[in-house]
Amino acid sequence: MPTRLPLPARFRAVHYAWVVAGITLGALVAAAAFRSSTGVLLEPIEEEFGWSRATTSGAVSLNLVLYGLIAPFAAALMETWGIRRIVAAALTLIALASLATTVMTSPWQLWVLWGLVIGSGTGAMALVFGAIVANRWFVDRRGLVTGIFSAANATGQLVFLPLIAHTATTHGWRSAAYITAALALIGAVLVAAFLVNSPSDRGLLPFGVGEGYAVQAPPASSGPAWRTAVGVLGEAGRTWTFWALVLTFWVCGWSTNGLIQTHFIPAAHDHGMPATTAAGLLAVVGIFDIAGTIASGWLTDRYDSRVLLAIYYAGRGVSLLTISQVLAPQVEPGMWVFIVFYGLDWVATVPPTVALCRQHFGLARSGVVFGWVFAAHMVGAGAGASLAGWLRTVRGDYHWAWIIAAILCFASALIALSIRTPRSSQPVATGSALTMR
Repeated sequence: MPTRLPLPARFRAVHYAWVVAGITLGALVAAAAFRSSTGVLLEPIEEEFGWSRATTSGAVSLNLVLYGLIAPFAAALMETWGIRRIVAAALTLIALASLATTVMTSPWQLWVLWGLVIGSGTGAMALVFGAIVANRWFVDRRGLVTGIFSAANATGQLVFLPLIAHTATTHGWRSAAYITAALALIGAVLVAAFLVNSPSDRGLLPFGVGEGYAVQAPPASSGPAWRTAVGVLGEAGRTWTFWALVLTFWVCGWSTNGLIQTHFIPAAHDHGMPATTAAGLLAVVGIFDIAGTIASGWLTDRYDSRVLLAIYYAGRGVSLLTISQVLAPQVEPGMWVFIVFYGLDWVATVPPTVALCRQHFGLARSGVVFGWVFAAHMVGAGAGASLAGWLRTVRGDYHWAWIIAAILCFASALIALSIRTPRSSQPVATGSALTMR
């Protein structure tokens, strides 16, 4: 290991970990560009081809389900083939499939491109990608970096909305698809050129580790990564805590990605609000999401995670009961209250959910457990998007979609409180076995 010169801190070169973090952030944002486009493109595609809301929502649902289910296995592939190769391939798939949508003619092609191909590509870009990068490259500031990645994954989906909505309105939905394809392709090139799998590949230690200190490697797997993931699922599935986390995060996905992200713009348009205005409101959600994520992480370090989850879900339920009253052709004061609250609450559930995974199942296995909990999140998002689209087709409005989501949120608040207190005073396993609590 080369000896570093004793230069003042302000003159030291930037650790390459921050370059990797920047590339990772850019890749997450590039993948999020497609995820931000679905709500804007639903109506233009339906108008051109005469497809129903149930048809287009079904493709979105398939995308959301695969986005979650692919994540645990994408993590295993990253361990086997390397982060750079998997992420670059995923971004390339997203770019090619986005381009292919501009020449589609049948609903099944939308399902294959939006649902199967892009769902698989974005699944490799889920929260597990950021978690792996943060764990490999950072010791100091690991929590901060993980929080930034988590916020970017949600916020990036929303900040593109004004640009995509404006492009779709003024130049057609195909031009918006070109934007998502271009961003994904640029991200693939940057990842291939600059992303490094681990610090050792460049002769470095993780950020925050001084020379002469050993870096503890994760425990070796007793078999293939996919078998470990399935084995952890089988063991964790024997506890109520796991299923309580699965159920609550399932509702989290239903009420965020599935319902609001996918259907807020069409619902606002039903009430006479221009799509560009509604897209701008969702962008504001993304801005407040950053503050909400940081604040939730701070609270999780200090208060009972079960109580925090109960408050977050109950508050979300109350807000969903009011959305029918605040939707209007113009942005009324009540709508601003809804947007600010939903932004603060959007991924506030992530830090306490991750903490409960760690407290109940041990540090070594908490990441895999959270991977499966996150899969439930996206399955819930798919179910929520599909049901809301069906209700809109059958009833002509979203009234019951809001009511059902609110009821599910209230139920999640009760389920969160049913999780028993983690016995944090007991030793936490760091080996291959789960610490079941």
